[in-house]
Amino acid sequence: MRRILSIWLPLWHTDLWRRRHPQETRGAGLVLHEHDGRRPVVMAADLIARQAGIRPAMALAHARSLIADLATCEGNRKEDEAALERLAAWCLWLCPLTSADPPDGVWCDTSGCAHLYGGEDAMLAVVREKLEALGYHVRLALADTPGAAHALARFGRGRDTLVPPRGTTAALDPLPVAALRLPAETCEGLIRLGFTRIGDLRRTARAPLTRRFGDILMHRLDEALGVRPEPIRPVIPPDAIRAQRQMLEPIGTAEALTTVIAELVDDISETLSQRGQGARQMDLVCERVDGTLQPVRVGTASPVDQAAHLRRLLEERIAVIEPGFGIEVMTLTVSRHEARQTTGDQTVLERGHDGEGDLSCLVDRLCNRVGAARVFRLAPRASQIPERAQAQCPVTSEQDAVDVAPAFPFVRPIRLLDPPKPLRVEAEAESGAPQRFLWDGRMHCVLATDGPERIQGEWWFSDSEFHAARDYWITETEDGERFWLYRQGDGTHSWTGDGAWFLHGLF
Repeated sequence: MRRILSIWLPLWHTDLWRRRHPQETRGAGLVLHEHDGRRPVVMAADLIARQAGIRPAMALAHARSLIADLATCEGNRKEDEAALERLAAWCLWLCPLTSADPPDGVWCDTSGCAHLYGGEDAMLAVVREKLEALGYHVRLALADTPGAAHALARFGRGRDTLVPPRGTTAALDPLPVAALRLPAETCEGLIRLGFTRIGDLRRTARAPLTRRFGDILMHRLDEALGVRPEPIRPVIPPDAIRAQRQMLEPIGTAEALTTVIAELVDDISETLSQRGQGARQMDLVCERVDGTLQPVRVGTASPVDQAAHLRRLLEERIAVIEPGFGIEVMTLTVSRHEARQTTGDQTVLERGHDGEGDLSCLVDRLCNRVGAARVFRLAPRASQIPERAQAQCPVTSEQDAVDVAPAFPFVRPIRLLDPPKPLRVEAEAESGAPQRFLWDGRMHCVLATDGPERIQGEWWFSDSEFHAARDYWITETEDGERFWLYRQGDGTHSWTGDGAWFLHGLF
């Protein structure tokens, strides 16, 4: 299912001007103006100016009469259009296909990318956070088609609109006809005839409307509804490494796609090796005969130039490609690359535990299947409390430890229970060691114990742990099982703990 994100920047020109001139003194409202051949007119207005009634194409003299201390500056549409293209290229961190939607929007084909961010809702939140951090006002809409996403971003009710798959028709029906990107005269003619909503057009005979308004009306309606494909032409970063193949005949089988991928990867790998670089992110774009694009994105945990590794990552993603009536062009782009590390600087994940294996390939395959956010490793943390002694870190993180980890003089079980499970101790020795305890519905008789190991509470972590203590025991039962038990408190003073017993680990 194709999913298109439309990013609308309603105050694009003025937000961009403020980013370029952060130290400029501004009055109560900002207006950018241009010359229409007869007089200066408003090109763009910020939120304060719009609230005062200033609109684009208004005479600049009229705008100044509405706000006494209005700040006015000359605008430059060509520079703003170039900046919009750069913003579309910046959005490549989100998905493989991004395109400028002039004059104030960006399209992103996020098909198959939402799981990398924890779902579509989380993905929209990340996009909003990043763009607002840059100083832009943003409205977002995610739908099945570029036309529907464009319309909902500008005419939807909320700041963020998420249309469920195959819900395009219901979402478009209540929107005004102007949401279809029609010429102004076409919209005025439709309104005079009583067609104010897209649903009115959809339920009306097409032939009379086409004769009166031309092909553009039904063309835009079909694009928005997904009846007619609307390709997105992606932006290409200027420093990207690319390889492309054009087919003599359209292809559509997995075997043919595998053959072309192998050729593209060989070209990319050779270029990367010559530059001493490795790929961190690659985008495979397949252009179908109907003009639509099928993007596939893969990433790596470290810079990689080995053709076999890169080829395997892409081949595992062939299943998500929908060739339709055939693919005629395939393009492979390295959208992120870094200098390769020397052998001496490689991490354990890159060279394996024994220096011979290569775990980075496994890490990359897992990240591309389920998303990097779901793949993690355990890193030691400076804490004597067993359940705090490790932390989850992103598998691609370069940090080896959260803090300096303490050296434990005692044996630790391989499997810890989090949280520890309460149990009932039926008998204790004079030393405090458990002799019999009830766990998992049966009584365990202890043959041997080792302990106690006293662990004090961490008062700097919580005030309640100022006097807290735990006594840990390694116990071996008659069945040969070994358990790691602890008592809450020192067994003498009540303020150190209530004396309850817990099972914390299994050997």
